[in-house]
Amino acid sequence: MGRVLSSKYFFWTVLALPGIPMLVSVLADPGNAEGLLHPTGEFAARFMIIAMMITPLRMMFPTARWLNWLMRRRRPLGVAAFLYALLHTVFYVMDSGAFQPMLEEFWELGIWTGWLAFVIFIPLGLTSNNASQRWLLAGWKTLQRFVYPAAVLTLLHWIFVHNNLGPALVHFIPLAALEAWRIWKNLSSVAEKEMTVVGR
Repeated sequence: MGRVLSSKYFFWTVLALPGIPMLVSVLADPGNAEGLLHPTGEFAARFMIIAMMITPLRMMFPTARWLNWLMRRRRPLGVAAFLYALLHTVFYVMDSGAFQPMLEEFWELGIWTGWLAFVIFIPLGLTSNNASQRWLLAGWKTLQRFVYPAAVLTLLHWIFVHNNLGPALVHFIPLAALEAWRIWKNLSSVAEKEMTVVGR
């Protein structure tokens, strides 16, 4: 059982499970794309949030084995977030039916923030592999940090498309709290080091 849970193929299967019935539904009837816009967007946001929460949680609970297990699978979570965002975009294009309706609403805050978030996701998703990490060297980490503006844009997209603050904040507040704690912790560590140097 432990070998199955540790398998990367098992983890990828778990990540793919929500998307399989969505694809089957749209293949059976393309008109179902509209009803799947929200679920695909939610799963993209959820997987992104989980991937981003792992580092601050590990800082908070460094000996937690389940966090070490998740840390080794953070990259698949990020790729899954990108793939669900891709599905979300494809279903949006299918639902729009033509270029003109998309163009007419592009400059609405809830729309262009979503497009910009997706544009940022593209290089992040395509470079989430060992070959890209070796090729980009230190630039790889710099590129991956663009997930933070992508997260803010995703939050704005969610809020303004649905004109509903509650569900978006329920998903994003835990991440914001952990990132605020992480920043505070890092600043505290820097201050302690500086005080140690001065004390010498």
